[in-house]
Amino acid sequence: MVRGGATHVAVATDHIIESFRNDLWPGYKTGQGIDPALWSQFPLLEDVLSAAGIVVWPMVEFEADDALAAGAVAAARDPRVERVIVCTPDKDLAQCVRGSRIVQLNRRTRVTLDEAGVVKKFGVPPESIPDYLALVGDAADGYPGLPGWGPKSTAAVLAKFGHFESIPTDWRDWHVDATNASNLSATLQRDWDRALLFRTLATLRTDIALFDGVEELRWKGSAAGFAALAAQLDAAVTQDPAKKSRSV
Repeated sequence: MVRGGATHVAVATDHIIESFRNDLWPGYKTGQGIDPALWSQFPLLEDVLSAAGIVVWPMVEFEADDALAAGAVAAARDPRVERVIVCTPDKDLAQCVRGSRIVQLNRRTRVTLDEAGVVKKFGVPPESIPDYLALVGDAADGYPGLPGWGPKSTAAVLAKFGHFESIPTDWRDWHVDATNASNLSATLQRDWDRALLFRTLATLRTDIALFDGVEELRWKGSAAGFAALAAQLDAAVTQDPAKKSRSV
């Protein structure tokens, strides 16, 4: 990103996998099942980033996605900032996209989504993404959505009404191309509280204070301890499956 022209960079990490959302929904994602070998590298990642001169936001009560959202919104308030790039493929970050000022970059596919791109991909604008995910569900975060509400029907309904509260209780007033609209309406009314809960889970927090000014995020090169940490990594020894030591 720096080679590509980014002047201010920050990385958010899930310092603790669990967050306040785990208290709201018992099935929300946890650290269970993470490979111990991978888990042990989490602190090292934060150390390396800091040594490389990158600002790190290690999240405990909130999630890394919350920090990305809060950081993007805060940076976009500064008129000197030309563009904010949120670098993640996570669907929930699409809610933070604003016009072409805050965009989402998937480095794996090299696709950048502006607001029009979000609408093209999901069928709804960024502000409807939490409602969309609440209905469709998000397996990565551990909540199932509502039965019968698939991506196409959800997009058709939310593209017209935006949020749950604006959807007429009588499905005959919808006038959208949604399969089994009567069943969808009945499900939404029956599971209304659960839909609101899932939307809360999907809504990223942007009220987190992460920095006082964007100049705190300017990348100025590696920190003083970078060379020593690099040497430590160069000298690291690991165990292969055959129990033979090897340098990496």
